[in-house]
Amino acid sequence: MDKEEVEKILWKSGLKNAVQFDGNPNKKAIMGKLMAQREDLRPHAKEIIPMVDEIIEKINALDIEQQKSKLLEMDPDALKEEESEEEEKELPDLPNKQKYEKIVMRMAPYPSGALHLGNARMVVLNDEYVKKNSGELILFFDDTIGSPKSLRETQPEKAKYVLPEAYDLIREGLEWLGVDYSKTYYKSDRLELYYEYCAKLIKDDLAYVCFCSAGEFREKYKNQKKECPHRNHTIQKNMNEWNNMLNSQYEERDAVVRLKTGMKHKDPALRDQIIMRISEASHPRIGTKYIVWPMLEFSWAVDDHLIGVTHILRGSDLIKEDFIEDFIWDHFKWDKAQFLHYGRINFPDMKLSKTDARNKIEAGNYDGWDDPRTWSLQSLRKRGFRPEAVRKTLLDLGMSMSGITFSVNWLYSNNQELIDDVSDRYFFVENPIEVNIKNIPFDNITAEPLLLPTKPEKGVRKIFCQIKEGKLKIFISKKDAGQIKINEIIRLKDLMNIEIRSVDLPNNKISAVFHSKELDREYSIIQWVPDDDKIKVSILKPDSTYSEGYGEINLKEIPMKNPIQFERYGFVNPIRFNGETLFCYFTH
Repeated sequence: MDKEEVEKILWKSGLKNAVQFDGNPNKKAIMGKLMAQREDLRPHAKEIIPMVDEIIEKINALDIEQQKSKLLEMDPDALKEEESEEEEKELPDLPNKQKYEKIVMRMAPYPSGALHLGNARMVVLNDEYVKKNSGELILFFDDTIGSPKSLRETQPEKAKYVLPEAYDLIREGLEWLGVDYSKTYYKSDRLELYYEYCAKLIKDDLAYVCFCSAGEFREKYKNQKKECPHRNHTIQKNMNEWNNMLNSQYEERDAVVRLKTGMKHKDPALRDQIIMRISEASHPRIGTKYIVWPMLEFSWAVDDHLIGVTHILRGSDLIKEDFIEDFIWDHFKWDKAQFLHYGRINFPDMKLSKTDARNKIEAGNYDGWDDPRTWSLQSLRKRGFRPEAVRKTLLDLGMSMSGITFSVNWLYSNNQELIDDVSDRYFFVENPIEVNIKNIPFDNITAEPLLLPTKPEKGVRKIFCQIKEGKLKIFISKKDAGQIKINEIIRLKDLMNIEIRSVDLPNNKISAVFHSKELDREYSIIQWVPDDDKIKVSILKPDSTYSEGYGEINLKEIPMKNPIQFERYGFVNPIRFNGETLFCYFTH
């Protein structure tokens, strides 16, 4: 292994990563990139990790302008690459938009819970396109019956269905994101329309009532490219059976209506698609007034025509819906909307599932939809995210058809740009370790760290330390304690320098003596909390773990639900203080 070569690679990669994420290099990302590019270095990972730590420490000592300058010294084109990436994020124009007097688009959330980060991409893209083109955006609740009653009874933990509170949760999320829409529709109000057009298709001999079970149709007919025996029933028989379905003569799974898309279609998924089915489940808006419900592809073919949609955004996994809409539009000779697609996103750092979140809320494991573990828009707001950061992050993904692995650091970086300059700083020590300091040559001392270093005019916060017989007990984080060595001199930020005499981590104790008071940049600087003036702090993180520790006494007076930064830990949003413990949500 050529050490100089590896150091050069690490410096360049570290600086690029730091510039991308507001001056804060990510060790995991730097190591991952190196190992992906240089498989020959993988056996040397243990030797490389200390090099990465050392380089990150040096990069952190530079401000962002110094980081950019050093990066350009090493690679004059490095920032050009970043700029070209920014240019690629511009949304492409809507196709054939000149054909239309007004652009009309719709967003169609399924109200099974609050919108989460993944759902929000569809919302933000539609809103951005409409705003760029002075168009109209329609909110269309896609509230058909998601799961039949039988599935809810046998597999309730997997069933997807409409939640009454979801309508308001979705509206609340849209308002927070700054999404404007002109009117609201509900599919559950439009059942008679779907019945009317289904009957027209049956009368035109383009749809039929099928009594095959799902397995039978798949194995005996669809996979074999054969027509089932019901396909060639007369129009009159199909109309009679259709009326029987509407009049509750059949139960769930007894009968469905299929569209004659063709049994020899190249794609098996498109062979005689179901367009109507029976569900006996109660709907929160209309109860059990109707038991026959449309499949999404069919309902959209009708609705997109009737509300005058000009452009439809869909994920690449829903291209099948394009075919069904096109098929029906062709038959009725309706004008066609333009389809746009975007690739799927993989979210490896978070679990995005409204069903899972709903189940855990109902079980009492989560504290509602704004619990940070749901990744809902409500939870992001409560964690202290700005809606502008969420919008920018999702728009930066663009309309690429290629799959994207989402890095939560993109969102964190965009949000940090907005809150860094307005978030007051405080001391917090995670997993506290006791430090006993002796030989302090004065009675008392008050630390006065700046409330916000970028805005010194905001003043300082005062942390009083009562010294008894030359002794002071403080707490530092276990992480810092694990890195200090005997006889090392460290600086307690804005307080004093101490010399370490003993380290007993199994018993959570360290002893030290006073060394000096003046600031010396050569010493490691760490946060601390005095024993006499502290409060407990508990931070809930989105991975369901908690950070526990002590915070400085000034935290008792801060306003709730206003993000702050714990120095060298991260940003948090304080949620409540019960007189003893400050409970926070982790921001990033």
